[in-house]
Amino acid sequence: MAVKSHVKKGDEVVVIGGAERGKRGKILAVLEKNQRVVVEGVALIKRHTRKSQQHPQGAIVEREGTVHLSKVMLASRFDERAARRGAPKS
Repeated sequence: MAVKSHVKKGDEVVVIGGAERGKRGKILAVLEKNQRVVVEGVALIKRHTRKSQQHPQGAIVEREGTVHLSKVMLASRFDERAARRGAPKS
C-alpha cells in the first residue's frame, strides 16, 4: 500500500534525522512502495563494479542510497521553522 508523499521529484529537502542529519539536496527519485527517497549527495554508498570494456580494472562507483520519507522535510518549511525559533540558518 503506497502512502501519499509530502515531497516530489525535484524538491529541495533537508534531512532531519539519522546519520545524514542537516544535509540538503534535491530529490532524484521517490520510491512510494518502500516509502523512501533518493536525495542528491546524501547517504552515499560504494558500489563495486566488475571488469568491463569501460573499466578494464573494475571500479568503485559512489552513488546515492535511500532515506526514509519521514526523515526528510521540504527546505522551505525547514527554513520557516528555523526563522520562527530564531535559530541561525544552516
